[in-house]
Amino acid sequence: MDGQRARRGGRGRRAPVPHRVAVLVMDGVIPFELGIPQRIFGRARSAEGRRLYEVVTCSVRPPGPVRTDADFDVVVEHGPEALATADTVVVPASHELGPVYEEGRLTDELAAAFAHVRPGTRMVSICTGGYVLAAAGLLDGRPATTHWAHAEHFQRLHPRIAVDADVLFIDDGDVLTSAGVAAGLDLCLHVVRRDHGAAVANEVARSTVVPPHRDGGQAQYVQRPVPEPQLATTTTARAWALGRLHEPLRLRDLAEQEAMSVRTFTRRFREEVGVSPGQWLTRQRVERARHLLESTGLSVDRIARESGFGTAQSMRQHLQSVLGVTPTAYRRTFRDAEEG
Repeated sequence: MDGQRARRGGRGRRAPVPHRVAVLVMDGVIPFELGIPQRIFGRARSAEGRRLYEVVTCSVRPPGPVRTDADFDVVVEHGPEALATADTVVVPASHELGPVYEEGRLTDELAAAFAHVRPGTRMVSICTGGYVLAAAGLLDGRPATTHWAHAEHFQRLHPRIAVDADVLFIDDGDVLTSAGVAAGLDLCLHVVRRDHGAAVANEVARSTVVPPHRDGGQAQYVQRPVPEPQLATTTTARAWALGRLHEPLRLRDLAEQEAMSVRTFTRRFREEVGVSPGQWLTRQRVERARHLLESTGLSVDRIARESGFGTAQSMRQHLQSVLGVTPTAYRRTFRDAEEG
């Protein structure tokens, strides 16, 4: 669960209070990224239609206009004091980070703003917003990511951070970072999924007209020579595999769907998806297992077979590796989330 606060309702009942997300806005903020938290968290509803998050936008200064990197300003109604009420703080990217980007240190305004953040608050960055978390010392000794174009600079500036430029986002428990721009959508949807399960996250993704989960990482978006247009894609093979996740699938079987050699198919698949066919298959099977654990009462053995892991032990190892929890613990967590 997401640690929602609760308040007393009628007859002593505890009515859930929406998890409060504070979005910290700085001059030079990118409007697209600024809008992601409100769009994703603001759309999340329980099965009964109850709002699951409250999103407030605050500035590092007293309320008023904040410059964006576009030809308009935004008027922010909350100052940094709002950070003290947040359960989660989201820092979107800005093109005017100044010493945060150049020297790896917080400005006086940012340092004063961060002083309002309560211990234990979940911290989230979108794109180069990770520079702010790093300057605040929140990423030291942790894995983190940012836009691939800034990753090398980010690593040089903060050598104590384990920078991974290939992923769309990193969840390190109470601190989460995303890659560039639209990866903020992936990260915020992941947070909703983590807090409330796949059904809620999928509904938010559906209403936003984005995929609930994107394959691969940002390596697939790094600038590289455009592939020759006559080369076939691996789309057919992926669709074919998704319908047969419960069956043993060999690399040769996937390559045959595209009439390619195994070597050509593997290279082409990695170019398009950003991971190897084997890694992609494992991820799809994990997602299938998650869905069945959340939405059915099937036994763990049956789910292991239905998702293509074969045995409960194999599924347990893969879920532990990818999610950090056992199937039983995962089911218990998300059934509780759904019932709550």
